[in-house]
Amino acid sequence: MKADSTGILTVEELKEIGRYPSEERMKQGPIAIAECTQNIPCNPCETSCPFHAITIGERITSLPVVDPAKCVGCATCVTACSGQAIFIVDKSFSEEVGTVSFPYEYLVKFKKDDIVKCANRAGEYVCDGKVKRVVLTAKADHCYVVTLEVPISMVDEVRSVYRTWED
Repeated sequence: MKADSTGILTVEELKEIGRYPSEERMKQGPIAIAECTQNIPCNPCETSCPFHAITIGERITSLPVVDPAKCVGCATCVTACSGQAIFIVDKSFSEEVGTVSFPYEYLVKFKKDDIVKCANRAGEYVCDGKVKRVVLTAKADHCYVVTLEVPISMVDEVRSVYRTWED
């Protein structure tokens, strides 16, 4: 992988190494994207997926691979991933907006329909988004799954809520 000194992969790099779903698949409905860059012994994403859509393989240090034909975007893997490296994207929402779901371990100070500032992989502000859902399940161990509605052009970039010192 070519991640720069920050360890952050670009969408182009993810596509180049075959770790990003096709536009066609993203327009069919929600799908998980595993943006994991660490070859460490880890497989909770694989073991948590009820659809067997994520595989690690024989070597526990292999990076996860999402099977786009099996993934339904249920987000079970999002909170299972200790590295917070799995996101759910959906470009089927409408022509103008899509959704991005991500893990969020901070105190949630927003609710459905609030407008929030969205952040990219580097934590930088990129656009405003609308909160669609905030979910905390018993299995999530205090990790929320937040789903934002964002401009369709930003679905590939938004990965969290922009945080400030006041948050």
